[in-house]
Amino acid sequence: MDAEPQDETEHHLARIAAAIAEPARARMLCCLMDGHARTATELAAVGGVAASTASVHLARLRDQKLVESVAQGKHRYFRLGGSDVAAALEGLLVVAGAGRSAFRPSTPNRLRAARTCYDHMAGAAGVALHDQLHAQGWLSGLASGSYELTAEGAFALESLGLDVAAARAMRRRFACPCLDWSERRPHLGGALGAACLQLALRRGWARQALDGRALSLTPKAQREMPELFGLA
Repeated sequence: MDAEPQDETEHHLARIAAAIAEPARARMLCCLMDGHARTATELAAVGGVAASTASVHLARLRDQKLVESVAQGKHRYFRLGGSDVAAALEGLLVVAGAGRSAFRPSTPNRLRAARTCYDHMAGAAGVALHDQLHAQGWLSGLASGSYELTAEGAFALESLGLDVAAARAMRRRFACPCLDWSERRPHLGGALGAACLQLALRRGWARQALDGRALSLTPKAQREMPELFGLA
C-alpha cells in the first residue's frame, strides 16, 4: 500500500523528463528562463518548428506544469511554471555540460558575466553576490539547505532599499542556493534572490537586455557596490 504514492511520484517524474527531453521543447524552456513571457509564434521560432507543432509542444509542457499560459487581449503568452521549474532547468544545464575533464566554462562571456535565472541574478555576478552576502555575515545556512538573513543582514539590505518583509510574504522559499550552470557554484535563489535582482535594477546597478537573459552591470555598480557583484 505504501508503494503506490512513490510509484505515482516516479511516474510523474518520468512524464516531466519526457516533456523536457524533446530538443525543440528544451530550447523553448531555456528561452523562457529569462523571466519574459512569449507568444507561441515566438517560441516556434526559438524551437525551430512550425506554429502548429509549437502549439502541440506547448500543450505538452503546460500539461506537466512546466509552463503556464496568460491571456492578454487577443494574445496568449507563455512563461515558465515558476521558480522551481527554473531551478530544475538550471540544474539540468549543469548536468548537460558536465564532463570528466577539468571544468572549462564555454558559456558566452556576455551571459557568463551576469544573466537572469528566471527572476534572480546568475552568472559570475550572481555567484559573487551570493558569496559576499555570506562573507559579510548577512546570510546563514540552515539544516534544511535553505538560507536565512541574520539581523545584521536584514538591516543592511533594508538600508539599501530592499523590502525584506515583502520578500518573506511571498509564497515561495525565502532564500536558497541555486547551482549556477556557467560557474558551477551556487548563486542566490528564492524570494530574496528575486528581491536582490529587482533592487539592482531599481538602483541602476544592473540593466536587463530586452532580447534575452543577459544583464549588464553599470558604472554606478562599479562606483557604489563593486564588492557586492565581484567588480572590485
